[in-house]
Amino acid sequence: MPVTQGRSRRDRNNVLNRPEFMSLNQPLKTNNAEVRGSGRRPSQRHPQCQCAPESASQDGPENNKERRESTKLPEEDCMQLNPSFKGIAKNSLLAIDISLSKRLAVCARASSSMGSMRSIVNMLALTGHAIPWLIGTVWSLTRSNTHAGQEVLINLLLVLLLDIMTVAGVQKLVKRKGPLEMTPSFLDYLAMDVYSFPAAHASRTAMVSNFLLAHLVLAVPLRILLVLWAFLVGMSRILLGRHHLSDVLFGLALGYLHYTLVEMVWLSSNTCQMIIDVISWVPLI
Repeated sequence: MPVTQGRSRRDRNNVLNRPEFMSLNQPLKTNNAEVRGSGRRPSQRHPQCQCAPESASQDGPENNKERRESTKLPEEDCMQLNPSFKGIAKNSLLAIDISLSKRLAVCARASSSMGSMRSIVNMLALTGHAIPWLIGTVWSLTRSNTHAGQEVLINLLLVLLLDIMTVAGVQKLVKRKGPLEMTPSFLDYLAMDVYSFPAAHASRTAMVSNFLLAHLVLAVPLRILLVLWAFLVGMSRILLGRHHLSDVLFGLALGYLHYTLVEMVWLSSNTCQMIIDVISWVPLI
């Protein structure tokens, strides 16, 4: 009895036994919905939670890196949110170049808006091809009897070969297709004019026109026609859908560069005569 009376007195004196603190003595109630949904007791879920960090730790940083790389999107599928001004300007100019080149290709096919003039434009473009100019220069060299004429023709032949090799090398490096991706002709394959950038016809006509204006005495109307011919040949390649507008502009600049180079390293008459003597065994010379 004294023991029970002592316990009852301690229970009364305990602050937690008061009515306002009775809720603190009761155990926590689990959510019945969670227990029913899981079908397991809360105590059964602790071992699974403890196993997850162990498996993650076993993977290590290398496996985590591989997982991040596998879920990483390819670069072409990602949108650049802050492009630079240089990139925006470059893409805009490229889009304008492609759009204008396709609109100007009015003689690309017989069904085009100006397809009836396709044969005339083809003949105009043929005047700037490499094969006619090489054949014409060699034939003129065989018929020339003066040292001055042979000097001019030898230098013209060398700059024609330089133009062909330079344009073919740049085209092989860039490998840019035309605006309509048309198949090159047999003469284009023969002159190694397969790709679009730079325009070989434009480069050649710019070089030849400057060369002839510098070394031939021509009247003013002929000089104007020579410059107009170089411009029209370059435009004919755009009308036929073979080149972009930028290809022709770069080709004109490259042709002028070739002309400047040949003027800087101009071969003298004695050097040209030595070259002719070396190749004199060829029946055409």
